Amino acid sequence: MTVAEYLAPEWLVRLAGLDPELHVSLDMANSEHVVEMVRDGRAALGFVEGVSSLAGLRSQVLLHDELVLVVAPHHPWARRRTPVSPEELAATPLVLREPGSGTREVLEGWLARSGLEVTAMVELGSTTAIKRAVESGVAPAVLSLLTIHREVRDGRLVTVALRDGELSRAIRVIWSRTESLSPAAKRVLTRIHAVIDDREVLSRSLGAASEE
Repeated sequence: MTVAEYLAPEWLVRLAGLDPELHVSLDMANSEHVVEMVRDGRAALGFVEGVSSLAGLRSQVLLHDELVLVVAPHHPWARRRTPVSPEELAATPLVLREPGSGTREVLEGWLARSGLEVTAMVELGSTTAIKRAVESGVAPAVLSLLTIHREVRDGRLVTVALRDGELSRAIRVIWSRTESLSPAAKRVLTRIHAVIDDREVLSRSLGAASEE
């Protein structure tokens, strides 16, 4: 869903400009369902964010993403100076994505390494809904850094450090191991790589400019 809501729209707009004869249909689903769709042949390409089993599929890392803990500005954690430990996070009810989402899977795996489990305050099916819930002060959440830039900039969400390092994940494209990619699917993948490469060059350029 992070890919579908925050990355794919730009990819498809750029794709239309680069290859206007190529028509793409995008279905939105969590990572678990995307894997099923590609395995069943209902989708030529899939984009997943978690670490679910990809048996029977080929995959390629497109980019890396960081997950961050966010709270409302009036939440007590918004002003704390020490990172939140895995034990604190596990003991705190959170606003979570539904089971099967890549974001939740990475969070659960991170806590499991310390023998811990997540505690759900509420489960919601979209990142936008989770952000609104956190802004209202319902509970903290762990979300992709890609999805919260505007809310953090506007002061509607505050990021909070986690004690045991970053929560990171790979965003992958997946396709069938037994079926060759069609010429159209290869064109889509080539164009998406070009868009990602352009963004990385721009990001490095802006970073260099800010250091001068």
